[in-house]
Amino acid sequence: MIPNSSRRLGSGSLVIATHNAGKLKEISALLDPYGVRCISAGSLGLPEPAETGVTFAQNALIKARAAAEASGLAALADDSGLSVAALDGRPGVYTADWAERQWFEGAPGRDWYMAMGKVEGMLAEQGPDVDRSAAFHCTLALAWPDGESALYEGRCDGALVWPPRGTLGFGYDPIFVPEGYDTTFAEINLKETMGISHRADAFAKLVAAQFGG
Repeated sequence: MIPNSSRRLGSGSLVIATHNAGKLKEISALLDPYGVRCISAGSLGLPEPAETGVTFAQNALIKARAAAEASGLAALADDSGLSVAALDGRPGVYTADWAERQWFEGAPGRDWYMAMGKVEGMLAEQGPDVDRSAAFHCTLALAWPDGESALYEGRCDGALVWPPRGTLGFGYDPIFVPEGYDTTFAEINLKETMGISHRADAFAKLVAAQFGG
């Protein structure tokens, strides 16, 4: 873990190092009250760097630093994923990779239903009494063009269900039920999700550090 910068972000434009419209929408909603205008790396035509890290923090820093250097603006990246207790923490940093179709079908793109099915299949192989506890993790990396950076980590614990339920989320949201709920993330509206998710936890720490509240 790198030492966190004490530098303040302030209002203005911030590049969100993602090409994922769902992530951009959620991050924009979280930062809008602080006068931050979020611009996606995709809208700027920035390439997606290879995520060669073995931890969420390493991958988040790779993405944030690449976007900051290419755009000349402060940049924010998140690396998030699902860890399943019975799968020894997998898929972890490879959460998105498990949805890559070319691994199985020879076609580009991501198939999240396939990824959810892979997780469920591996759990089913362990029998009906398998531990279905899981957690979503999020590490936010904030980077400036001069290389200064800061990290904020969040977590949301819960359990996996099958079959998938709901249409409001993305990724593995339709099979993840957060602690204290009987509905999946994909059945919970965005406003409520923003208060309980792993990304919300990480953002609360970012906001406290960057905006003092």
